[in-house]
Amino acid sequence: MVENLKEKLISQAQEVSRLRSELVRLNTAILRWAGEAAGREVGPKPVAPCTGCEHSQESAQLRDKLSQLQLEVVENKGMLSELNLEVQQKTDRLAEVELRLKDCLAEKAQEEERLSRRLRDSHETIASLRAQSPPVKYVIKTVEVESSKTKQALSESQARNQHLQEQVAMQRQVLKEMEQQLQSSHQLTAQLRAQIAMYESELERAHGQMLEEMQSLEEDKNRAIEEAFARAQVEMKAVHENLAGVRTNLLTLQPALRTLTNDYNGLKRQVRGFPLLLQEALKSVKAEIGQAIEEVNSNNQELLRKYRRELQLRKKCHNELVRLKGNIRVIARVRPVTKEDGEGPEATNAVTFDADDDSIIHLLHKGKPVSFELDKVFSPRASQQDVFQEVQALITSCIDGFNVCIFAYGQTGAGKTYTMEGTPENPGINQRALQLLFSEVQEKASDWDYTITVSAAEIYNEVLRDLLGQEPQEKLEIRLCPDGSGQLYVPGLTEFRVQSVEDINKVFEFGHTNRTTEFTNLNEHSSRSHALLIVTVRGVDCSTGLRTTGKLNLVDLAGSERVGKSGAEGSRLREAQHINKSLSALGDVIAALRSRQGHVPFRNSKLTYLLQDSLSGDSKTLMVVQVSPVEKNTSETLYSLKFAERVRSVELGPGSRRAELGSWSSQEHLEWEPACQTPQPSARAHSAPGSGTTSRPGSIRRKLQCYSAKR
Repeated sequence: MVENLKEKLISQAQEVSRLRSELVRLNTAILRWAGEAAGREVGPKPVAPCTGCEHSQESAQLRDKLSQLQLEVVENKGMLSELNLEVQQKTDRLAEVELRLKDCLAEKAQEEERLSRRLRDSHETIASLRAQSPPVKYVIKTVEVESSKTKQALSESQARNQHLQEQVAMQRQVLKEMEQQLQSSHQLTAQLRAQIAMYESELERAHGQMLEEMQSLEEDKNRAIEEAFARAQVEMKAVHENLAGVRTNLLTLQPALRTLTNDYNGLKRQVRGFPLLLQEALKSVKAEIGQAIEEVNSNNQELLRKYRRELQLRKKCHNELVRLKGNIRVIARVRPVTKEDGEGPEATNAVTFDADDDSIIHLLHKGKPVSFELDKVFSPRASQQDVFQEVQALITSCIDGFNVCIFAYGQTGAGKTYTMEGTPENPGINQRALQLLFSEVQEKASDWDYTITVSAAEIYNEVLRDLLGQEPQEKLEIRLCPDGSGQLYVPGLTEFRVQSVEDINKVFEFGHTNRTTEFTNLNEHSSRSHALLIVTVRGVDCSTGLRTTGKLNLVDLAGSERVGKSGAEGSRLREAQHINKSLSALGDVIAALRSRQGHVPFRNSKLTYLLQDSLSGDSKTLMVVQVSPVEKNTSETLYSLKFAERVRSVELGPGSRRAELGSWSSQEHLEWEPACQTPQPSARAHSAPGSGTTSRPGSIRRKLQCYSAKR
């Protein structure tokens, strides 16, 4: 068996050497074929211009396949080396098995020889013992019959016989052990034979796999060589055909090239003359554009003249409309019934409106209806915007250089502060007026330069105080201007320049914190003073130098109720007395103006004295009377509406515009120079309006007529 295995190993080694030689031959053939293909590619070198055609692509693909085949050959070499390694490993294992088999056979032969020798010794001993047994038995019998003297010899013989029997048993046991060892040796021999048979089958299977793989490699090699050769022939044929087509195309492209050369020369000559044509075209276009610009400028000038003429006409019509409506206009606003009014008969609504006329209001007083006619009546459903639309015409007059006054009158809790100041979410007349001024100023920013300043003051217990100053408790006095113009001013009154809504909010918040309010029976936060917001608008026409100065007084009067109604005591009583005194003085002034008396008692109160500019013939005034609709306040409502009717009957005459033509003086320029861009308190006082900013109505009208004649 070992010899057979050696023969098989020798045959496998021969087969491996044959496969190696075959692989070397295959590599030589592949290299030779690759050299021939490279020679064929180098041969038709004149077809280099056809590098981008599909035949060159096919040639590249063939080269890629050739490289793939070479990679497969390398892989087959690797597989062959692995098979060689595996065969070598199996050969080594077979050699080891052979050595082990030889050792086992030698040990088995020695063991069989030893066992056979011991078996022979055992057989000899048994034979000798069997030969000696009959005499012993006979001696025993004879001893038993003949004499007792030989008992000792008989016992010795029996002992020797027993010893021999024990040796025979031991020999038999040894024989059994030897037989078991012989059986195990036979089993080991059978296992070794099975392993040898398994190794032989593995060698045969590995040899078959090697044959199959080599056969498949041979077939793949032949097939790849045939395919590559066929494709190379097809590629060479296509390359030759492509070369013939390229030669034909070259012959046909030569006339086209000559034609393109001629066209290029013609275009080159045209390009040389293109700058002259372009310059002429640019000159003509520039002339047309210049003419169009001149026409547009002339049209713009004409439109500007028309716009200015229409602007002057609008101002004239607007001022005439306000004048025809009356210089003192009175509107009423009725607040809604609230929870603070309570419940029961005293909280019922006592105010009704005329469905056909929005200037009529009816009041049920002590069971009798009383009607009042004013310029406009707003129901509780009216919004802040509705009220502001009625007064915004007067605010626009302030920009044109007129003095305007809007004040709220009525009992405590009737809604005066809400109408004038409002809330952050729904502002009142004060903030909306300044927003309107800002929008109007922005619209006229191209022609006019405006400056808007704001001051806030209050009259508390007949003492005038600055709400925006560093020391609000400081007393201020009202003075006449020393220039003899009759205008009033307040020395030391703080003035803010405002430019945005944020500036307005800061001014209102600062002034509101300094205002005096206390608790009364009618309102939890009752205003115990008269609050005045003074807005001054100064403007200059950038083209003509015309300067205007308008003042807007927004007044929130204290409550007009009787002392017993408010329940004031002590210091509150003294405050109420001063409030009623100032309101009575306001009534006396209205009565004097209504009856056209020669003397109007403006100086009887700080309130009327400060509002002298707004209640004289140089201003436009509007009164907002606030009305409470509940039954328990009908007496105060009746008093307020009667006072409103008296105010409405006052005629102040046409208002005069404060304007002047001329250049700025250095003093006026300093007065108009803003102190800062953000609302910071300034220490300067309201200076007296000089001769440059005010003039008599007659002189202003004469100058305007002269200016219109020049225009």
